[in-house]
Amino acid sequence: MEGWDRVGRWSGYGAALALAPYALIKVSWVVGALLGVAPVGGGFNLAGWLLLNTVTIGMAASGIALGLALVRPWGMRIPGRPVAFCAWVGSGFLVSILPYAVFSTLWDGGGDGGDGDSASRDDPAMPGWEAALIQFSFVSMGLGLAFALPAYLRRRWPEAFTGRAGGGPRTVASWSAGVAAAVGLVWLYWAAGGTAGVAHPGERSTDGYLLTGLSAFWALAGSAAVLALVRTRPARVPRPLLLGLGWLGSGSLFAWSGWKLPFTVYVALARPADVTLPESPAVAAVLHLAAVMAGLGMLRMLVSPARTCTSSSRRTRRSRGAGRARCSWGWSRR
Repeated sequence: MEGWDRVGRWSGYGAALALAPYALIKVSWVVGALLGVAPVGGGFNLAGWLLLNTVTIGMAASGIALGLALVRPWGMRIPGRPVAFCAWVGSGFLVSILPYAVFSTLWDGGGDGGDGDSASRDDPAMPGWEAALIQFSFVSMGLGLAFALPAYLRRRWPEAFTGRAGGGPRTVASWSAGVAAAVGLVWLYWAAGGTAGVAHPGERSTDGYLLTGLSAFWALAGSAAVLALVRTRPARVPRPLLLGLGWLGSGSLFAWSGWKLPFTVYVALARPADVTLPESPAVAAVLHLAAVMAGLGMLRMLVSPARTCTSSSRRTRRSRGAGRARCSWGWSRR
């Protein structure tokens, strides 16, 4: 694993470096808007533009810090919970969207992008080189996390990657996988052209279909992976694969729906004249809320001590009468 670990470390540095142009562009937008020398993005007033870009500057700074934490020695010493949570959200945002970057480039959907920066990327005042740098930052950060994060997790919590899936007890938290599957099926129905719950079919675009279909894939794949991890009968699938699918599926549900939910609620309540969602805002808001809750529930299942303790740890616990066994993610101890 030494070669894989080396690749992971270089990928972490590359991820942090790749996100720097995005952060600098965002800072320039905020400063330019305050000084009145840079345009405000379409569909925003000055306050909304400053708020959106300030939030994304903070997210970019967190992403840079995360990339460094995955490779620097201090990243192994800081508490595991915040690192794992930030890595979960970051990979849910960026790693899960990598297939869309490939498909949208090949198909040249070129439309609405579907994320919080879509309005700014579609603004005609934005130079093409800025759009290219932003896309480069997102794709490179996602690729960097895809290699750096597994290497870090394996170094810090190696027990999570041993053995096969299955054999764990079913828990009440399994509802989350069912909710994720239901949300994923609705999204799959929309991606296939279904119109129930769609208020404005004419607002749909190729990008919208791609993003909805990709969201459906991660919701369904993550749900299936989590259910396989809690099966009483061991599955014939390696644990790392199921952990990866469950991690990315739950992270995608939480990150993207958590990002879209406030915007959808705003559209539903304020009904701005220059913003029209294809889906009914009320239906979309309910789905996003369900996706956020399902993602959190699936994460809880993935990091639950009852789920991730190895068989040897459980035997040690019974034989020694010790307290909590050392579990795969190790949140109880480090």
